[in-house]
Amino acid sequence: MPRYSDYFSQTADKYAAFRPRYPDQLFDWLVEQTPHADRAWDCGTGNGQAAVSLSERFHEVIATDPSHAQVERAGRRANIRYIVMSAEECALRDHSTTLVTVAQALHWFALDRFYPEVKRVLRPGGLLAVWTYQICTLADVTLNARLEAFYIGEMGKWWPPERALVDAGYAEIPFPFRKLTPPSILMEADWTLEHFAGYVSTWSAVTRYRAQTGTDPVPRFIAGMRDEWGESRRVRWPFQLRVGVAD
Repeated sequence: MPRYSDYFSQTADKYAAFRPRYPDQLFDWLVEQTPHADRAWDCGTGNGQAAVSLSERFHEVIATDPSHAQVERAGRRANIRYIVMSAEECALRDHSTTLVTVAQALHWFALDRFYPEVKRVLRPGGLLAVWTYQICTLADVTLNARLEAFYIGEMGKWWPPERALVDAGYAEIPFPFRKLTPPSILMEADWTLEHFAGYVSTWSAVTRYRAQTGTDPVPRFIAGMRDEWGESRRVRWPFQLRVGVAD
């Protein structure tokens, strides 16, 4: 398997526990647009959170990721088959799937090799759906200012270059498919401060910071949020979805 940038195997347990879940509205809309809900390929599945939701709507889900640690901790369902495999070298047969999904992972792929694989495995009329979400908002001016200072000021230089594609909402990523117009998707959750801390701990910038400095920036950041957080707080993420048809 080709080498890849692995920022998440070390935090696979926290990734599975603390990353936000994707809304049902997203998957309900996707299955309505898909010609046949027989097989979906969730590429870059991570801990399988998209794969689990797909499994409730598709007969079979093939979920792939290059990280053994992530796949080992993914949510299990009888109709999900997990495979450790890269996005760019797919073992699926030609024209064997009706939907390909990429959840918060497209920016890590070599697109000049991934897109031909998508077109190869999709049946005519099948869909590619990719989505991303940026830094969250916390419905509080003080908390949002502290989060932005940490995200941009403290962690800024530690973000991998690919993060710029996420911050741009994938608008700068080429997408050579016949585009559909998706609905607006609201992605939000009510979290304790401890859950929020677990989420921040999974950031790729935090992983790089720890590896290079030997220290953890998260406890100090979270301590500065404690007085204003309360028991629970609504967390919202800007959400961008791009969907295209394979002709």
